[in-house]
Amino acid sequence: MSLKSITISAVIAAFLLSGCSHRADPAGGKRGSSGKTLEVLIIADNGITAKGTTTRTLVDSLLRCPQQGLMQMEPAFDVVYLPRSSYDNSDMFHAHRNIVLFDVNGANPDKVYFYRDREASPQVSFEFAARNRRSLDSLISVHAEQMVDLIYQTEHRRIQKAYRGTEGYKVEQQVRNAMGLNLTLSEEFRMAATYPNYCWVRKEAKDFSLHVLVYKEKYTNRNQFDSVSVLATVDSMMARVPASVDSSYIGTERRLDFVVRRTTLAGCPAVETRGVWRSFGDFMGGPYVSYTIATPDNKELLTLVGFVYSPRFPKRDYLMQVESICHSLSFDNQ
Repeated sequence: MSLKSITISAVIAAFLLSGCSHRADPAGGKRGSSGKTLEVLIIADNGITAKGTTTRTLVDSLLRCPQQGLMQMEPAFDVVYLPRSSYDNSDMFHAHRNIVLFDVNGANPDKVYFYRDREASPQVSFEFAARNRRSLDSLISVHAEQMVDLIYQTEHRRIQKAYRGTEGYKVEQQVRNAMGLNLTLSEEFRMAATYPNYCWVRKEAKDFSLHVLVYKEKYTNRNQFDSVSVLATVDSMMARVPASVDSSYIGTERRLDFVVRRTTLAGCPAVETRGVWRSFGDFMGGPYVSYTIATPDNKELLTLVGFVYSPRFPKRDYLMQVESICHSLSFDNQ
């Protein structure tokens, strides 16, 4: 098992305190951003990101690395390289959701600037202002994790915005009544099951299905955040989902690596796990992501699990959808 501990709040603080600046966004309304799910636009000139350069190799290793928690190999991001001249001469590219611009100039201060919703919404853009290529590579290495987390936040905002366009008020109200919390869900989701302190919502399509499980229990001690305890809870939640064969059940696949990290959810400290689920006694499986947090009053422990079944198609983008649903969590009394 690999362990990576990062908090989003700490990420933002580190970004601001270690040579990065957040520049103010222009006033006024913003157009909708463009781009495919988890697509990143890399802007550079003078052969900075040409194939074989150290910068291109570094960026590919950071953004095109395998997505964690998937059964098949899929890149974490789809990276598109674009010359600076093409970007400057076309307003279309300025509306892309995730933009990273590399500027190498001897007069630059070796800083990274980031902008939220600078020219479109939702959008995050970064400007790496480096004196030379060696400085650029150093800046990329130092701020890679912060950059990835901010891109993920923008992807969550995009999906949540899309869901609000076809909001599932009925199922959202059912979740609120059953669990006392709010999730943003599209009208394609249905309540599949409710039990005391537990609910399951799902979206069934022709070639895939998306599932979100919610469970709350009494919060008694910090040991409930340990990975052993978290995975046991996830297993018990999944076991309530009917499998395809009467004698089968679903749970986490422990023979494959899973990832545990610290993050935040709804402004509360949380533990995130990523891995693969499987059907015991049958031939089904797919990726999952879970979040475990204490409610704002510290009286209950809440666990959310999003998982995907898509045997014939790539799963990364579907996983991002259930992840974004979990990140839409809010409480009325927060």
